[in-house]
This record gives sequence, C-alpha cells and structure tokens, in this order.
Amino acid sequence: MSAIQGTLIRNGKIPLYQQLYAILKGDITHGGWKPGDLFPTEPELMDQFGVSRITVRQVMEMLSNEGLVVREQGRGTFIAKPTLEEGLTRIMSFTEDMERRGARPETKMLFSEVVPAPPDVAERLGVEPGELTLHFGRLRMADGEPLSIEVTYLLHRYCANLLSGNYETESMRRGLEEKCGIRLTRAKQNIRAILASKEWAELLTIPQRSPLLQIERVSYTDAGIPIEFLHIYYRGDRYTLYAELGG
Repeated sequence: MSAIQGTLIRNGKIPLYQQLYAILKGDITHGGWKPGDLFPTEPELMDQFGVSRITVRQVMEMLSNEGLVVREQGRGTFIAKPTLEEGLTRIMSFTEDMERRGARPETKMLFSEVVPAPPDVAERLGVEPGELTLHFGRLRMADGEPLSIEVTYLLHRYCANLLSGNYETESMRRGLEEKCGIRLTRAKQNIRAILASKEWAELLTIPQRSPLLQIERVSYTDAGIPIEFLHIYYRGDRYTLYAELGG
C-alpha cells in the first residue's frame, strides 16, 4: 500500500489528532485496504505527518476502539475485519443471515439434552420451575471463524420431536415448523454488554474478559405462546447491533 494521502493544517482550529484521525479513518474505509493488511507503524506515521508519538498513539487508540484496526503484540497493526450489523427488527436464523451476507455458515453442537426448567427460565416462559425443556448449546461460525454462542431452552411439551434433529446441519427454526408445527412470529429481547468467561472465550477464540453482546430473548408462537428462551453471546469485536427508529 502506498503512503496515506492527506495533509494536516498546522494553524487551523481543528486539533492535529482529530485531523489525523479523519485522514486515517478515511483512508481505511475508502482507500482500498483489505482486512488483514498491515498498517503503517507509529514511526512511519510520525515521519509522514510530522507529529509526535503521543498524537499518533492517541489516534491509533481511537481507530482501535472503533474496530477499524487491530494491534497485535510483536506483530504490528492490521486492518480489522468489518463488523457484522445485526438488525433488531426481525427474527432471523443465523444460517439465513450468513447466507444473505455471502458467508458459509457452520454450527458446532455443544450440548443437546432434556433438563428441568431453572426458575429464571420458567418465569420467562410462564411455566412452573422444573417443567421439562429441551436445552441446546450451539457455537455459530462463518467461513470457519467463531462468531457467537446460542443457548436455547424450548418447552418440551410442544416440541419433543426436535430431539431427533441434527442441528449442525439442519435449521432448528425449520425443524420447529416441520416437525412440531410451530412458527415463531414475534419476540421480546434485552441486550446488555458482558465480559467473556473463560469457557466462552475459548470457544470464540478471544481473550478472557473480552466484551460480548448478550441478547436474552423470549420467542412466541403465532398463537402468542412463549415457547423459547434464548441467550445469544456475540463477539463484541465482530458485531454491531442496529435498529431503525421512526421520528
């Protein structure tokens, strides 16, 4: 990649670090960089733009926090993979979402079992604690990269037939419709930021205590029955959640 194009205005009203940030961000987003490309070093940026190391480090921190670059100890700074925007207005399966993006979806089954509903799950599904549920755990990947973990509870009385499916290769959503005659038509969900446990971090190949976006969702049938309680743990470095709001 050739030298980054742009000039700083020394006597302008905009601070140098803000000007440099705008130049570097513009070059990353519009300059033809590819994910994984090596970014110029701090000394190279200092030399090209005639600024201090403090200024360059401040700008690199801003770019890193925005998810535009990734700094790897001992290797350098690289252009980050673009984050995946996840809409909040429609129930969409992971497989459908990845295929829509042109990626190859993969699923690894972590567990599949029948368990009594824990008190918090029972409360969200409007049943008594201890009612039997189907409990599934799945690691979701795209093009071989781990992206999210899904932990699902489904009321056993409505969908016992789901246990016969192979949900590494089959769609659980499609299985609900075809095997159980159930279609999920709406959901309520909460979103919070959490830190990755050691177990989740190992599965997602990220450092322990990395940020995760956790979605807690209750899904309803077309008859208005809450049937699914779902936790989704998205990698914070790979996902952005968005919603369109009316005025």
